[in-house]
Amino acid sequence: MSVDVVTFGCRLNTYESEVIRNAAASAGVDNAVVVNTCAVTGEAVRQARQSIRHLRRERPDAHIIVTGCAAQTEPQTFAAMPEVTLVLGNEDKLRADAWVAQRAALQRAPFGLDAEEKVRVNDVMAVKETALHLVDGIEGRARAFIQVQNGCDHRCTFCIIPYGRGNSRSVPMGEVVAQVRRLAENGYREVVLTGVDITGYGSNLPGQPRLGKLVRQILRHVPELARLRISSIDSVEADADLLDALAQEPRLMPHLHLSLQHGDDLILKRMKRRHLRSNAIAFAAQVRRLRPDIVFGADIIAGFPTETEEAFARSRDLVTECGLTYLHVFPYSERAGTPAARMPQVPHRVRKERARLLRQDGEAALRRHLDAQVGARRAVLIESNSTGRTEQFAPVRLTGAAEPGTIRDLRMIGHDGRHLLAA
Repeated sequence: MSVDVVTFGCRLNTYESEVIRNAAASAGVDNAVVVNTCAVTGEAVRQARQSIRHLRRERPDAHIIVTGCAAQTEPQTFAAMPEVTLVLGNEDKLRADAWVAQRAALQRAPFGLDAEEKVRVNDVMAVKETALHLVDGIEGRARAFIQVQNGCDHRCTFCIIPYGRGNSRSVPMGEVVAQVRRLAENGYREVVLTGVDITGYGSNLPGQPRLGKLVRQILRHVPELARLRISSIDSVEADADLLDALAQEPRLMPHLHLSLQHGDDLILKRMKRRHLRSNAIAFAAQVRRLRPDIVFGADIIAGFPTETEEAFARSRDLVTECGLTYLHVFPYSERAGTPAARMPQVPHRVRKERARLLRQDGEAALRRHLDAQVGARRAVLIESNSTGRTEQFAPVRLTGAAEPGTIRDLRMIGHDGRHLLAA
């Protein structure tokens, strides 16, 4: 049986691709390539379509099944492609029984479905719960991911993702702890908690436990886990337990990726974000007092509708004022059906240039961080024979070979502008 999965987008998709691989193979799906798409930008959708055409040339006899957020939000875009066999919704992609049904459909009409028949996409907004999907690890990864939450209850004006993922729903704490223990027992030294709006964890669970409580329960009940990392958070939702854990738990890694999006208050309001510039700066300062070795990453959008030069300058200034190290910069991308797509648009060439300048700022910030690390000793999680990551998530190149999945205490002897060099 052969099921290959091509993954686009976030860490949550990476985790879900492993669930897809297992479920499809167990259902007996054969000779198939599953494309797990991302919808966050128009460019992400374009890249998925390009990949599908390339896959068809490479695998002319394979079934190409498209799923993920882009498949959920615009299924007809992919159903209209002659290269595509089936389009599967975001909820069904994780269900073993759904893959059994898809196998039966492929056997009945392997390449004869019309565009309407190809679509197997349900109303994701009707989904009220999310199940824990057991995996023993992530293929080819030194760290493991675990989905603790899915969906989002917020409606930022630029974002299509709630329509691809549905409303927020969380995995019960006991199930998460058991899965982390299972991964640790399988040899994973680091586990990453993932979700769409991870700081919204617990809103649909009895007692509404918060993310901080989940983190504390994991660290308390899985003492054999060496490192716990959390993915992108919304700082305005960070709870007291999470801040206490950052201050008191050395196994919780000193790296937070913040969903900031912009540095100008008027643009933040037009984005329908729930924080102001001052909140972001104050949060970064508070966490740095609690955990002096913390390093921040951030998502920032360049060229949002109505963004002036002055507003853009405030985003650039935020890099210094929050002390950001890793920037994930998006040129604004119109997504049909979102309120921002109806606002006065910034020209594409201006968006592209502003994104270039922000990325340039990010490269300079990363170099400053790497400069400060030279001469220090760091615990490095080895990802391959020659690469790894520090506690602060800085990429490391090794001068000698090491076993992937182990943690090595190494001295940083230099950097190349992007990676630390370790001896």
